[in-house]
Amino acid sequence: MIRQPSFLSPYKQYLVPLGLKRWKSLLTYEDYNILPSHFKQQEPDSDDEIVVAMSSGVDSSVAAAIYAKKYKNVRGIYMANWSQTAKCTEADWKDVQRICEQIQIPCERVNFEREYWSDVFQPMISAYQEGLTPNPDVGCNKYVKFGKMVEHLGAMLGKDRKWWLVTGHYARIMKNENTQRFSLLRGLYPNKDQSYYLSMVPYSILSNVLMPIGHMTKPEVRQIAKDLNLLVASKPDSQGLCFVSQEENSFRKFLDEYIEPNPGNIVTEDGKIWGQHQGLWHATIGQKSGISMPQGNPDYKGVWFVSEKRQATNELVIVKGGNHPSLFNSKVLAENWTWIDEKNVAKAADMPYHIQYRSLQFPLKVKAIVPKADSLEIELEEKARAMAPGQNLVLYKDSQVLGSGVIKRAFD
Repeated sequence: MIRQPSFLSPYKQYLVPLGLKRWKSLLTYEDYNILPSHFKQQEPDSDDEIVVAMSSGVDSSVAAAIYAKKYKNVRGIYMANWSQTAKCTEADWKDVQRICEQIQIPCERVNFEREYWSDVFQPMISAYQEGLTPNPDVGCNKYVKFGKMVEHLGAMLGKDRKWWLVTGHYARIMKNENTQRFSLLRGLYPNKDQSYYLSMVPYSILSNVLMPIGHMTKPEVRQIAKDLNLLVASKPDSQGLCFVSQEENSFRKFLDEYIEPNPGNIVTEDGKIWGQHQGLWHATIGQKSGISMPQGNPDYKGVWFVSEKRQATNELVIVKGGNHPSLFNSKVLAENWTWIDEKNVAKAADMPYHIQYRSLQFPLKVKAIVPKADSLEIELEEKARAMAPGQNLVLYKDSQVLGSGVIKRAFD
């Protein structure tokens, strides 16, 4: 059984013992893993500097409250990664200030908008222009939250004093005391596990990062926030990108502000044209096509789905039914591969592995791995649906994140 980190000891009343039965019921997939006792969550010394990355949400607020209760050198930091005039940015900053005042820690605001624009936003737009399906959250974690932020803290706090970056992510960073190596692990609560989005975080910073929320469930976090009377105890979780409206089709409208229309044909596999699209970025492989097919004809009656984006001809290909064979593939090539820890090299003898190409999806068993320069070719035990080029693919061994790449193509 995994032992609760001692920094959570004041909150034992909220934490259900994490035995094997609960682990099975939480993960809801066949292959699970209980970490041996030599995997430990790191804890600061009493004089260490502790900086909590605060978003104004309940998760980071509870993380800040936990450490503020036990340690003396705790401060909050808020990242403004988009327009300084954005309403959500200003509202969140006000909430962070109020929370920090409540738990009696100082806080500061930093602006990483330039880095977000150049390293995350522009690459996202370029990927959509190419008809890909990118995940900007992965890039934001790699380049901004655990890139520029760590660089900023290193310059601010110096090298003479140990410092920690605390975040409210549902993931865990633990040290193997036998090997002295650090691992990025799934959060214990699979409904909120964020390890997928952290899969490109550099190994070099793991020894300075703490993720206490990854040892809890969301209901437990909410309960701690309520019992501590935190101002954000009932604040809803954020959904999507802050600067994009949550209205239907709002993200497509948002992209239209940055990408020129590029109309093309919507075709079936036999080459017949059934409509027009305004750009390949308006569709995602596996989604409903939105095309009204002749329902009086049994050959076309039913719901049709996007199965392919043909960049050379600027065509969207649609197929009948969500379980059409064209939507499924057994192999996938992921390029720009990055290992969390290069010592964890994938070998066939070390099976089983699993992959995910979406956050919170059911982990898929790997049959074989073939390294190819800076890419991996992965064969699955069973075919998977809608593995779209541009999506991040993450390789796991049990609960441990091994590495991540970007899907180049899926095939049989």
